[in-house]
Amino acid sequence: MDDIDNDVVMDDPTTAEDTSFPSASTTTTTATTTTTNGRSGAGTSGQPDDEEQDPTEYPEHLRRRGILPTGCCYDDRMKLHANADFGPNPHHPEDPSRIEYIMKTFKKAGLVFTGSDAELLRIIQTNPTKYMWRIPAREATKEEICTVHHPGHYMWVEALSRKSTQELRELSMRMDQGRDSLYVGSMTYEASLISAGGAIETCKSVVSGVVKNAFAVIRPPGHHAEFDAPMGFCLFNNVPIAAKICQADYPDLCRKILILDWDVHHGNGIQNLFYDDPNILYISLHVYRNGEFYPGKPDNPMTPDGGLEHCGAGPGLGKNVNIGWHDQGMGDGEYMAAFQKIVMPIAHEFNPDLVIISAGFDAAAGDELGACFVSPACYAHMTHMLMSLAGGKVAVCLEGGYDLEAISKSALAVAQTLMGEPPPKMEIPRISREAAKVLAKVQAYQAPYWECMRAGVVDVQEMQAQGSSRLHDVVRRAQRQVLSEKHGMLPLYIQRDVLFKSFENQVLVTRGIQGARKILMIVHDPPELHAQPDPIDNSLEPHNAWVTDGVTRYVDWAVEKGFGVIDVNVPHYITHPEDTDSFTPRADERTIQAQVQELMCYLWDNYLQLYDQVEDIILVGVGNAYLGVKVLLINRLDVKSRVAGVVNFVNGSLRPVKSDVDSDLSAWYKEHSQVYVANDHACWADPDLTRKVMKRRFGNVIRSQANGLSAMMAEHFSDVQQFILERVSFEEPGEEEMAEENHGGGGGGGGSGGAAASGRRTG
Repeated sequence: MDDIDNDVVMDDPTTAEDTSFPSASTTTTTATTTTTNGRSGAGTSGQPDDEEQDPTEYPEHLRRRGILPTGCCYDDRMKLHANADFGPNPHHPEDPSRIEYIMKTFKKAGLVFTGSDAELLRIIQTNPTKYMWRIPAREATKEEICTVHHPGHYMWVEALSRKSTQELRELSMRMDQGRDSLYVGSMTYEASLISAGGAIETCKSVVSGVVKNAFAVIRPPGHHAEFDAPMGFCLFNNVPIAAKICQADYPDLCRKILILDWDVHHGNGIQNLFYDDPNILYISLHVYRNGEFYPGKPDNPMTPDGGLEHCGAGPGLGKNVNIGWHDQGMGDGEYMAAFQKIVMPIAHEFNPDLVIISAGFDAAAGDELGACFVSPACYAHMTHMLMSLAGGKVAVCLEGGYDLEAISKSALAVAQTLMGEPPPKMEIPRISREAAKVLAKVQAYQAPYWECMRAGVVDVQEMQAQGSSRLHDVVRRAQRQVLSEKHGMLPLYIQRDVLFKSFENQVLVTRGIQGARKILMIVHDPPELHAQPDPIDNSLEPHNAWVTDGVTRYVDWAVEKGFGVIDVNVPHYITHPEDTDSFTPRADERTIQAQVQELMCYLWDNYLQLYDQVEDIILVGVGNAYLGVKVLLINRLDVKSRVAGVVNFVNGSLRPVKSDVDSDLSAWYKEHSQVYVANDHACWADPDLTRKVMKRRFGNVIRSQANGLSAMMAEHFSDVQQFILERVSFEEPGEEEMAEENHGGGGGGGGSGGAAASGRRTG
């Protein structure tokens, strides 16, 4: 196998040619030329009658798109961009070895020809698509660079070639930190010109039909470079330069361009250069982390960052799509979902003439800087999907990616797919809940601009203008009406401004609650909603939707048995009229716990604790709202002396009940509780977790055979009845049946069993 340093002769770039794989340069000239190794080439328009056909030219009879080769652009001179402060082998993420490793991997996999000239001629005539077709790199001109960059920026980069080593070192030390994150060397200017020129020639070869698609193995990268400044390892923004040149040189072939940027960092430079351009669709998949991940927030607050809400401006509104992940750690499931739900639908609707991939591989598994887990197979599948656009005209331009093994394997998978190999079979993991929320938000932000994004996206402002109500408010009003009609239950007024606004109508009590001797307090999630949308337009008819409320039968039973009932509904979201997002995620656990803790302590301090006649209190927690039971037990030390038992139904986070000031609380909780945990809960999948949740601080944990809150409550209804009846005091022996009949209206039981019951509670 040829050594990589022999790929390009280090001479005048107009005469240097690599014999390691076929060259597209022979198909782009219009006159016969003699090359350094004696071969000659002819133009794409065909050979004149009086001249002999060049044997190294791509055969004219094979010039159909389906059998055109895949191009590859590479030049060793781009390795000369190195950090002046560290010498020829810099310990820096943007290492010159990045492109060398990729080309070595291409050669080892047989994608690049490494044989003799005689064999090369035979292959060109018999099997010209067997290897990648050479696209020579060249230096971009000042005019080409300044199609997207300010002339002052070009002059700044050019001036690097005239600076002393000491000046370059000082400049690198000053700039290689913070948002600039840049190093420079004595050959940075020349390497940057070749990188930009390589991107130009790669994209032009694809547009003009010299190759069917191509991969530009280039550096330094470009997508962070701004109109007037370098940034983030980037000097010139290669992809926008190539895009503008293609639009200018091929106006009939290349009007609309899709730039898909899957680098783990947001391509701020590309976004800002095309933010108001209607003919460039920029889609970026990147880690955003609320603006904290590099490149972070711009110095100018008026400049858009990589947030989901930034969709373009003016005539370019809707042509900027940011899929900014909430955190690192994303993998195949998230990226494939993004492509299937957002990228490909929008891309097909845009219908580009050319696709350029800003291919950073720092989201690849193994790259410590990106800390994500995208596999080579996933990169192959994403490439394959993009090849369905623009008649297959796809140009891949290397951006970031700093683990040499990860970047090489990922680039190889992309190149093999470009050459026609089917993407490998892969198992797609389930997408994380937070990532699914990100995609839903992206869809909502893009819905005004793309027809494909509108299915299922609600215009909240229009709904509010029509006086519409959120369904969870309607459901709670219906619950209140039903419980009022059946049991005379009324809303309990919460005398706190913030709490009242949040929990108006959410706390219902039976009449005469202050005189009840037995109280069932049930703290629960809202009812479960089930709906089947129309498969055509995603619309939803009321008759195809159901509400499942597992709490009702427990309330009915408790009232029948003479309990006073306090029904506390903890909504996943508190309605605010100013909220206009079509998709609002449920509150996180910390928010729910803070709200429910204030509410539960208020109810205990102002009601339950003051009911001296109460002999037995049963606490029931359902879903995430069971956190209310937990925080009440921890924050009010006198609770356990008055509570006869605790029943919880858990299908989410399972939390311990322990106290720093009451060492007996966990033991009491274990003895006085029944904690039903869903059959598909994660704690049952890991033996270590299973052993952990069986400890006393998690209560008396029982694995349910059912999944879903309503199903669990139905499954264990009889068990819960028995558990409660064993722990509460009723009327004197012989009068129990009469008491049950007399207490059906929710008044509350009397009797002489309180002392015994109290003894059981404190045991």
